[in-house]
Amino acid sequence: MFHWKHEAQDRLEALLFAHVSDRDFPCVGAKAALAKGTLEVLGCTRIDSAWDDVRIHDALLRFAEEYRRDKTMYRSFAVVFDGPETLSEAEFERALWQRVQSLSDKDVWRGQEYDARVSPDPENPHFSLSFGGEAFFVVGLHPHSSRPARRFDRPTMVFNLHDQFERLRAEGKYESMREKILVRDEALAGSRNPMLARHGAASEARQYSGREVDAAWRCPFHYSGDE
Repeated sequence: MFHWKHEAQDRLEALLFAHVSDRDFPCVGAKAALAKGTLEVLGCTRIDSAWDDVRIHDALLRFAEEYRRDKTMYRSFAVVFDGPETLSEAEFERALWQRVQSLSDKDVWRGQEYDARVSPDPENPHFSLSFGGEAFFVVGLHPHSSRPARRFDRPTMVFNLHDQFERLRAEGKYESMREKILVRDEALAGSRNPMLARHGAASEARQYSGREVDAAWRCPFHYSGDE
């Protein structure tokens, strides 16, 4: 595995930590991870390049294994890219799914099983991504997002563990946490994000990039492990 550190690692990590700690940032889960020291950041070069994909996948495998071992709640893994800062919402969405496809293909090539608790079909309401046998939900952030909650100085992909959402549901904490995030998002943007849906109600793939999409939108991801 590759362990070298990107030259901008410390700067990109500090940028994200400052952003999450801002009083108006709505995601209380990310704030909890930051407070607990479990918000992990990997600094990378460009979101529209495959240059860092092996490093990212290495880190995802390690992150998944560490979670299975200790089950620490409120863990998040954020990949912060140093650019480009000029991508439109559609361009960011395209780059995000290119990275997702590349990372998933590496998961297949390395013999990792897809998390059986979720579906690899992006049209399925139970869809989630899977890396190292653990299901993940992705949140995209970038400078030109139309949603203030998704606006950040650098293109970013935040990988959140599906199992943590299920544990929150089992503990009866999920709905109150979700509502708190929605209220904070509405206070920031003036409206609630129309793309948000509960897992199992609609495919979460529509939420990843943060761009509002219509019923005709089709996810470009294809799980190659079925071939």
